[in-house]
Amino acid sequence: MKMSKNAPLSRWPWENLGGFKYLLFGPLVGQIIHSRLQGDHDHRLATNWCFHILLISLLRFHLYMWCTNLCNMLFLSRNHRIIQKSIDFEQIDKERNWDNFVIFQALIASLAIYLFPREFANLSVWDAKGIVAIVLVHVLVSEPLYYWVHRFLHEDDLFTPYHALHHSSSVPQPVTVGSTSFLEELLVTTVIGLPILGCCLSGYGSKTLIYAYIFVFDILRCLSHSNVEVVPHWIFEDFPFSRYLIHTPTYYSLHHTDMKTNYCLFMPLYDAIWNTMNTNSWDLHKKVNIDAGKSARVPDFVFLAHVVDISSALHVPFVFRSFSSNPYSVRLFLLPFLPFTFVVMLVMWARAKTFLVSFYNLRGRLHQTWVVPRFGFQYFLPFASEGINKQIEEAILRADKLGVKVISLAALNKNEALNGGGTLFVKKHPNLKVRVVHGNTLTAAVILNEIHEDVKEVFLTGATSKLGRAIALYLCRRGVRVLMLTESTERFNNIQEEAPADCQKNLVQVTKYQAAKNCKAWVVGKWITPGQQRWAPSGTHFHQFVVPPILPFRRDCTYGDLAAMKLPDDVEGLGSCEYTMGRGIVHACHAGGVVHSLERWTHHEVGALDVDRIDVVWKAAMKHGLKPVSSLPK
Repeated sequence: MKMSKNAPLSRWPWENLGGFKYLLFGPLVGQIIHSRLQGDHDHRLATNWCFHILLISLLRFHLYMWCTNLCNMLFLSRNHRIIQKSIDFEQIDKERNWDNFVIFQALIASLAIYLFPREFANLSVWDAKGIVAIVLVHVLVSEPLYYWVHRFLHEDDLFTPYHALHHSSSVPQPVTVGSTSFLEELLVTTVIGLPILGCCLSGYGSKTLIYAYIFVFDILRCLSHSNVEVVPHWIFEDFPFSRYLIHTPTYYSLHHTDMKTNYCLFMPLYDAIWNTMNTNSWDLHKKVNIDAGKSARVPDFVFLAHVVDISSALHVPFVFRSFSSNPYSVRLFLLPFLPFTFVVMLVMWARAKTFLVSFYNLRGRLHQTWVVPRFGFQYFLPFASEGINKQIEEAILRADKLGVKVISLAALNKNEALNGGGTLFVKKHPNLKVRVVHGNTLTAAVILNEIHEDVKEVFLTGATSKLGRAIALYLCRRGVRVLMLTESTERFNNIQEEAPADCQKNLVQVTKYQAAKNCKAWVVGKWITPGQQRWAPSGTHFHQFVVPPILPFRRDCTYGDLAAMKLPDDVEGLGSCEYTMGRGIVHACHAGGVVHSLERWTHHEVGALDVDRIDVVWKAAMKHGLKPVSSLPK
């Protein structure tokens, strides 16, 4: 559903301002500063409301944002979700300017204060009579007014230009409230403004009442759009009439699926009066409540990730949704949150278990990402290895108990020194039904397919690692001369003996970077400094499987991306980026687990790589529509 951009009042006046739209708060800030400098008590008393408007706007912004984050904490909300779909990139992009309504209502409030300065200046802090007045105005004016406004917006001539954008969000979220056209928000602002303005002009208003009404209104809207059912059904069974006084997230979700019903703001009473109540509302609410005590659908595939560092920990979908929908990079706005994240890290280190952070669907199969609550540096602490392995083992056993088919280990979770690339768990639990996969076979395949067939010599660092060994053996079979950088003659000899007799001459041990001064194809599996890169001749291309990636120091050379693949185009519900990867792109080891799942292979992929399976895995990935990043348009 697309909104017509040509309809009157369908576009926001500041639509082209981008982030500069927040400068619209500038006059309020200026007025506060000016009144402070003037020192006029009466003038300051009236303009003091500029401060209240700014404070209310800031609090509202955080309320909607953190309510949305809470709904996206799948480890808490997964079994209480109404619509069992994930938020995708398209919805996140559509809702990127959700806070337009906060800015707009702040401007309208400023106008009201300008028109009625005396009434607002004389407001008391508290007036109990105002509660009765504002409730009556809301119930008798705002509720029916919103009902009919909402119903008219669903008429054919009005829906497409003014209301289709809101309904294009397939999974309601608190910030979906702000996914509206300008005219639609103008009408909603009237609904919320009438009770406040009416009470203030009649003499029953107070500052506390204004704050309370706005935030109760916002909390109820967040609740209705949350897609997480938290209202217990026994309330409606023990007090039947209560179902007409307050609607639930389930009630609102039915409006998104059956748009000719459930138009009310908060009170289903008006849907009942005008015969637009969905007859399934209370049956579905009861079913969602009953199902909340049951386990959700079992995933077919689990990717077991870990946190890289304190800053990237804020890249999870339940902290900043729009931030996680783009590749991770260090941003200045993260700095104030780092101390809090550090405290959370300490708590996670002491107590936390693996938790669910995201999911998507591919070919009818549910794929989930679980995170081991350990940060990258912790994997290199000798005393921490036992605890980390215990958490990984618990995650594997949990997946096995649930009935998960494949669990793939990310990056450091399959570290050779930590658990032998997953071998530790397979040997310890020989009867596992879940298949444990490190995915490195596809990682090797991606790197090898980036190396052109006309290349006759390759310089390889990290040559005796799990991936380095497989790459060296594969290339030597292809007739490529491999300069293997290693000081361990024993490890080199062991790898050389694995190669066919007629190919062993293609493997050459070198101990210095100077040996590659005439080689233009470098495969980097161990981090190299800018000084070491100087030995590469001009025109060298650096392929790499090292984390973090090497610094692109040489302007006369080219640098490949980390081994990664784009998921098939028919993936559904993908709304967050995997660390620094682009949208829909995952690390090759993650993709390797996906292929293992799609192919329904029944073997574990742990320990040393089987060189004979590299081409098998690559062809399977191509068959299922995965694409290497190197083949994507730049």
